[in-house]
Amino acid sequence: MKFQKILVVDDSPTELHMVVDILNRQKIPEIITATNGADAVARAQSDMPDLILMDVVMPEMNGFQATRKIKKNTETAGIPVIIISSKDQETDKVWGKRQGADEYLTKPVKEAELISVMEAL
Repeated sequence: MKFQKILVVDDSPTELHMVVDILNRQKIPEIITATNGADAVARAQSDMPDLILMDVVMPEMNGFQATRKIKKNTETAGIPVIIISSKDQETDKVWGKRQGADEYLTKPVKEAELISVMEAL
């Protein structure tokens, strides 16, 4: 897998742990975590990850807002963002893509599906 450093953003410790476990099984060398959108934007700038896995429903700044900020910043605009959310309506998926997300998956994310999408990026 081409990703060396991945930022996982989720305010749920359970969801965060589940995604980190998937990435550990894929032998991702560096996994960074954030628990809200504002922290995600800051970590994207400071750590410059190869990929961001972004939740949507979070306090303070949601994942749509964080994705938009990351994609509008010239330094971080090139970082692929995969939204992983419990919001599963087609309008949510369309909105996520309009904010700059490269892909949109719904929770609970299946390991094979996540890996497939990551490999396609």
